[in-house]
Amino acid sequence: MKRTAPGGAALELLVHGVGGATPEKMLNDPRTVRITGDATAAVFRRAEDVTADSDPGDDRGRETPVPEAYVWSNLTSGNGTRALWLLLLPFMVVNLAHWMRPAAARERTRAVRLYGLLVRLAALSLTVLLVAAACEVALDLTAWQCAGTHACAERHSWLGFLSPTVSNGGWWSLPGRRLALAALVPTVLVALLWYLSHRTWRAYESQEPLDRTPEPENGPGHTALGRPGFWYGRRLVARLRAAHTAAGLLTVAAAIGTAAARQDRRPGGPALLDVLGRLLEASLAVGALVTVWVVCRRGRSERHLDRRLDAHLVHRLPLAALVLLALTLVYAGWDRPGWTSEGRLPGDATFGGLAIVQGTLVIALAIVARALHHCPRNTPGSGERCALHGLGGPAVAMLACALGGVMSGGVSQRVSDWLDGTGTFLHGPPVLLTWQASVIPVLLVVLLVLCGVLGRQTLLLTRAEQDKVLSEYAVAPGDPARTRRIARARAMATLTDRAPLLVAVTSTATLLLGAGALVGAFGTGKTPVRAGESAQPFVHGAAQTVQALGSWLIGLGFILFVTWGRRAYKDASARRTIGILWDVGTFWPRAAHPFAPPCYAERAVPDLTWRMASWTRATGGRLVISGHSQGSVLAAAAAWQLKPSDRKRVALLTYGSPIERLYGRWFPAHFGPEALDALHEDIDCWRNLYRPTDPIGGPVRLSGDDCGPQVDREPLADPLAYGRTEAHPLPAPVLGHSDYQADPAFAEERERLLARLRPEVPVQRA
Repeated sequence: MKRTAPGGAALELLVHGVGGATPEKMLNDPRTVRITGDATAAVFRRAEDVTADSDPGDDRGRETPVPEAYVWSNLTSGNGTRALWLLLLPFMVVNLAHWMRPAAARERTRAVRLYGLLVRLAALSLTVLLVAAACEVALDLTAWQCAGTHACAERHSWLGFLSPTVSNGGWWSLPGRRLALAALVPTVLVALLWYLSHRTWRAYESQEPLDRTPEPENGPGHTALGRPGFWYGRRLVARLRAAHTAAGLLTVAAAIGTAAARQDRRPGGPALLDVLGRLLEASLAVGALVTVWVVCRRGRSERHLDRRLDAHLVHRLPLAALVLLALTLVYAGWDRPGWTSEGRLPGDATFGGLAIVQGTLVIALAIVARALHHCPRNTPGSGERCALHGLGGPAVAMLACALGGVMSGGVSQRVSDWLDGTGTFLHGPPVLLTWQASVIPVLLVVLLVLCGVLGRQTLLLTRAEQDKVLSEYAVAPGDPARTRRIARARAMATLTDRAPLLVAVTSTATLLLGAGALVGAFGTGKTPVRAGESAQPFVHGAAQTVQALGSWLIGLGFILFVTWGRRAYKDASARRTIGILWDVGTFWPRAAHPFAPPCYAERAVPDLTWRMASWTRATGGRLVISGHSQGSVLAAAAAWQLKPSDRKRVALLTYGSPIERLYGRWFPAHFGPEALDALHEDIDCWRNLYRPTDPIGGPVRLSGDDCGPQVDREPLADPLAYGRTEAHPLPAPVLGHSDYQADPAFAEERERLLARLRPEVPVQRA
């Protein structure tokens, strides 16, 4: 006789974490079948379970829960070319700052909007900075300085046709025409960023979430993650893409037009060109104001699925900027007798102005964040869990600006050194960029000192943990090497909790050193080496050292950056090392910068939500969603997207989860204690597993219901056995963040949750 569970069929939905996993490993079966999805992300079942909940004659779907595996690794992994996304790191970091907004004690809509506006403006400044750096390399250093200097052009024969002397006054040798031709480099860069953003926009932001009626947003447990349109930022990304593309094109036009207009304003210059130049500059100023207005005008629309697109704006704004750029190229290429390329293009004021604007925006962001800050405790006595007391967003925004400045200054300095091998031909990049590259060694010294302090603390903690290890495993004296290895793993895992200190010191040092570079550049008007010529020999030698080291460190860092990125997409161990940071960065929608790497959760969360909702509606059953590492964050986000009635049929099992340790601390407005507590009350049950040796996963720190006194189980032993035992005849490894399924506690908690899906089976209470 067929036994039917009164609660309907049961489903166990497995979601893997960082580094990905195969469906065969997740389901523990070599024969798996894709039941829905595509090559990018899909749901798999064991071959024997394909019809378990649809075939009336199949009892398995009723007897036991049907296991399914959601595999999403291809959303973040791929071929080695995706490592080039690491070059967009400043854009990704500033986008993170948007989501690090502190949780407010009460609804403060204006302050929240102001916070988002400041981050979007900082993101726009990074786009202008990147394009300005490309203009500095292509226009100033190459076309203006090197091609205009006989010795440099002769040394680099590929520039000969641009040199007035080497080409004997060729058509392209006029300064304006040289600049117009070199403008192709930053223009192609802007076009490439637009293309990548548009392509990923069609692939990621076009995936519609589940459309439903929005829930009331009253109460402290409200989080925007439950809004129907949270994972559908298609309209905003299209607007921002148009604005940032226009800003990039206008930056190129301004770099060329300013140089030509400065020549036309000289006494005796052609009056017609002078008038045209002023009109062109006015048009560029109007275009810049319109671009800033578009960025300021609208933020995210999350309360419903906003399917509209501002088609006129999206198409016409970049097109208008492109037309202005074309007119600027024609204007600059006009024949101007007596115009020669001398000195540098007017870039010092541009980069200095950008640095001042970015610093002002970060300080204003810190003021708004501090005013919004409200961080309730997870449990009594746990202390405040918010990173940097609500200043995590401004600190990260400062790091994004610093990354952009360092990359701009370093690349410009390296190209200058390459073009001018002897250091006698060219004036070099703007003085400010040289100063910014020169502060890198000083910043590294600060970081090395901080790492030394953290290393010493870790060493002391390792020694303290050794006694705890011996006590917990009841072995004395034990194996000193084994004890030290376990204690070291525990101590190293605590470094994650000290990340706020590292971010705070780095951000503060960056702000102070950046201000010092700004003062040094505009106060002296010289590079560090030339500014120190009249100083003591020690000071002059130090200036030479930091300037040379800064240039070389940027070049070396750039190579290591790309190499490490490629290795991370090919080597599983390397991917696990940096995977959590990258997956945290690309988890969030592109709310501030449209050129940031795409948000994989805008595909993964709707996938999970659709699967859970469609299954519960079709079967009337209940389900356990089981998430490891980043998969636990996706599982929680998907549960928030369900209707309240569907949420009550969901049990959540998380293990190695960063949902509180990383997301709760750094993103308190969305994963704060009140939001997590509300989720725990809405779903059927939640259990969480973690290890003291896990550097990523940690406790959730929530009180419980009939699942037990707390959501968290006691920390799992790692390793499972200290020495050789009957159950473990070979030495048990220290697992850290991996293989939670190997612990008997995992099977116990899993069975406990699955038993709740069969109401006829008594559930053991804690």
